[in-house]
Amino acid sequence: MAGENGIVSGMAGRYATALFELAVEADAIDAVKRDLEALDGLIAASPDLARLVRSPVFGADEQARALGAVLEKAGITGIAANFLEVVASNRRLFAVRDMIRGFKGLVARHKGEITAQVTVAEALNEAHLSSVKDALRSVTGKDVQVDVTVDPTIIGGLVVKLGSRMIDASLRTKLNSIKHAMKEVS
Repeated sequence: MAGENGIVSGMAGRYATALFELAVEADAIDAVKRDLEALDGLIAASPDLARLVRSPVFGADEQARALGAVLEKAGITGIAANFLEVVASNRRLFAVRDMIRGFKGLVARHKGEITAQVTVAEALNEAHLSSVKDALRSVTGKDVQVDVTVDPTIIGGLVVKLGSRMIDASLRTKLNSIKHAMKEVS
């Protein structure tokens, strides 16, 4: 499945695909997705948890114990918890965020959803987010889930990735274009 659909590949893709197939079989796609998103949010918010997940210094047992405590505290159970424990015991926790991303991609494809990665210089309010979603809906003709990343280095504007297409309307890119044009003139 991972090879067929082009969404996920490599080791993280194989794990994501296996989890997706288990979730489909157990009719628990939404519950697993919710649990994985909760863990992903915890990793993003906690530098200590991110270090635990990424660092090869921690042994499989240490990672499994610490992850077990995090899962219990976060209320993550069932298929997602079992999957994460297997990932930790197999020393693959460093790739868990890629696995989560791959799983979410498989779920979106299964449900016929499209996800766009939008990078902005500062957080969007609800009105701006709604405008972005409406614009993407008018282009694709489908409901679009928006995955927003804040990157102050783009200065302003936004960068949108939708499938294989990318639109870079960032101020940084426009300034770089002007800079290159000025160099050619001189």
